[in-house]
This record gives sequence, C-alpha cells and structure tokens, in this order.
Amino acid sequence: MVSTMQGASSSSPTGHRVLLVEDDSELVESLSLALRDEGYAVDVALDGQRGLHLGLTRPYDVLVIDRRLPTLDGLDLLKRLRSKAVRTRALFLTALGTVHDKIDGLDAGADDYLVKPFDLDELSARLRALCRRAQEASELLRIGDGHLDLARREAVLADGTRVPLSTREFELLRELAARPTVVHTRSTLRRSVFGEASAPSIVDTYVYYLRAKVGRSAVRTVRGLGYRLGTL
Repeated sequence: MVSTMQGASSSSPTGHRVLLVEDDSELVESLSLALRDEGYAVDVALDGQRGLHLGLTRPYDVLVIDRRLPTLDGLDLLKRLRSKAVRTRALFLTALGTVHDKIDGLDAGADDYLVKPFDLDELSARLRALCRRAQEASELLRIGDGHLDLARREAVLADGTRVPLSTREFELLRELAARPTVVHTRSTLRRSVFGEASAPSIVDTYVYYLRAKVGRSAVRTVRGLGYRLGTL
C-alpha cells in the first residue's frame, strides 16, 4: 500500500504531535514507526469515535484521518471537530480518490487530501508543509491540554469549552503562558500587565478572577515568590 520511506529528513519537525485515525492495523504500525523515526509524537485512534475524543481533548499539530472508519465516518469526524472550533491542520488519507471525494473532504474542513496507495516520502513532505503552515499561522499558546486563543482572546479548556476573558485577564494569562517555566514575581506582573500605578494587590485580584473563570489549576502559586503558569 505504501512505499518505503527514506531516512529521516534533517528538516523533520521534531516534537510536533500527530493524531493518526486509521483502522488498518498494518498501515497504522508502518506509519507510526515511520513518523516517529522522523521525530513526530504519534497518537493512534482505530475508530472515529476514539479519534473524536482525542481530537477534542488533546492538542495536535496535524490530524491524519481515513475516510472509512468504524463507529464514525472520517468526514463526520472532521466536521464535528470543526464545529467545536478545533482548527488543527488535517489531511485525509484514503482510497476514495475521485474529484467528488476530494471536494467532499476539503469542504468538510481538510487542508490536504492524499489517495491510497501513496508514497511515504510524499506524505512526510505534506505533513512538514502542514506543520509549517500551522506554525506560521499559530494564534494559540498551549496551557496543558488547553490553550489560549490569541485571536479571539479566549481560554479554551481541555474539554473544548471556550471562556471569554476580560482585557486584563487575557493579558495576565498571556504573560504567564509566554514563559511557562518562569516564576513571575508580583511586582514584575504588575509592571508588565497593569502598569506601575496599579495597587500592589491587583495581581492577586486578577489571579483570583482567572481561577474563578478557568479553574484554580490555571495559575500556580509559588510560595514566597509569585506565580507561574499551570494547566487548563
């Protein structure tokens, strides 16, 4: 069904996460091995329902989806993800190769369409292109299994729930998410987010507001030092 992939490319996007939704166990095994050799982190779903669950609850850089899947067809799977504001780049990998099939796939929200049998090197090149496009157009900051949508100024929880933020709530969360491993002192956050004139307690006040909206785990208190990013 596929040809042998050459050695991993030096331009491989190491660390990008791929969700492979495919029910052919032999193809899953060969693709997973090849993609991991190229530096991708690969999750596998053997049916559409599992693919939907993973797509809604975990962040990915690219989705690779078969059209014909058990429990939930690939087209319906992608349509449901798009209806829940999941904008992850998606490639259909399928034996359905007519022009009409491709149009249906693209209309469902796919970014690319590759027909079986295919060449693994071509699939690799297409995935690299999708990862580049996603990175260039990235408007998200990951926060655990959720993220901060910079364009819409919303926090998106791990279950897909979108939470609108006020201007200062958004700026505070963005400051923490931009440097997720740093412990931010109250004075630093006050200067960068609220301005020197603000009362010293304003940082604590807005941390309280954020936690009330998106959960206590979103901001971690580092006793005696300040705050750092948590998880959504």
